[in-house]
Amino acid sequence: MVKALKNRIDIFKEIFSKEGIDGFLIASERNIFYFTEASGANFLFIPAKGDCKVYVYGVNYDAVKVEAKNCQIELIERGEKPEKKIVQQVEKHKIKVLGFDSLLAQTFITLKRALRGKAKLKPKNELVWNLRKIKDDKELSLMRKAAEITSEGMKTAYEVLKAGMREYEVAAEIEYAMRKAGSWSLAFDTIVASGPRSAYPHGWCTDRKIRKGELVVVDIGAVYQNYRADMTRTLVAGKPTEKQLKIFNVVREAQEKAFRKVRAGRKARTVDRVARKVIEDAGFGEYFVHGTGHGIGLETHEPPTLNSQSKDKLEARNVVTVEPGIYITGFGGIRIEDTVLVMEKGAERLTKGPYTLTLG
Repeated sequence: MVKALKNRIDIFKEIFSKEGIDGFLIASERNIFYFTEASGANFLFIPAKGDCKVYVYGVNYDAVKVEAKNCQIELIERGEKPEKKIVQQVEKHKIKVLGFDSLLAQTFITLKRALRGKAKLKPKNELVWNLRKIKDDKELSLMRKAAEITSEGMKTAYEVLKAGMREYEVAAEIEYAMRKAGSWSLAFDTIVASGPRSAYPHGWCTDRKIRKGELVVVDIGAVYQNYRADMTRTLVAGKPTEKQLKIFNVVREAQEKAFRKVRAGRKARTVDRVARKVIEDAGFGEYFVHGTGHGIGLETHEPPTLNSQSKDKLEARNVVTVEPGIYITGFGGIRIEDTVLVMEKGAERLTKGPYTLTLG
């Protein structure tokens, strides 16, 4: 189901009403943004019938008043309990079952006590994800831009990386390039992991100097209007060795074959199986230590999940990563990753860039 922003709340009301839920409380900031386009709010109350309300503290009140769509805005005064306001809405709309996405334990306890049995609290975050994981035209446009900016950052990595640079220096050049290209922020902390550290899948970034001939994993992501992209390439500061080239070619083949398997209706674990088989057949199965990919959008990691245990089935307009890797302790690691749009027949790479170990 493709949904325009103006209809998301109405569509969601229909969805949760069919589940026997007559009101829904949204506490995740990303979910609140998804439904209202406002950042910085604290709660969104959605009754099955009637107007929605966003609750926000004073520090973000003026911003939310400007940004929020399709809802009323109510200030949470200093010292005031937001749970009390929510209970008032439950009573006003005669709600018996209140669904919610995710609540802090203390918020859940406080709210349950305040309701005093007037309404049952029901966790139903999956209902929100069922909407969020299928991107509409506007979301796809923003994600294309985020991917374009991310690709520009990777182009910079190939241009500037050289032996003698510190990992954080490379990261700084990449991040500056993405900012100049329009990135609002970073999807995650930039990873520039060199030498033995490249064998850490989430190898972050340190003051280590990159040495000639070492593997360097570069994992980056730009954010554009709150939507994200994710991209990884592995480079060598110098001439690659035969072993490095061999492993790179295995990972490249695994990524390409997995990408070709991506399409609507495909089981997510099937995509993982394809990538994993290439790596296993080459004798490196034990060194592929994570799943083949994950959904991405307002958050860097979203449903669907592409791993061997996944029960997800890919749908048109999902946006996912395809990122097989091989990580050998003491030697280094190689990962290749793109952000990919799932289509009815096949898939489209949103991130674009070289598939080579060599610089320039």
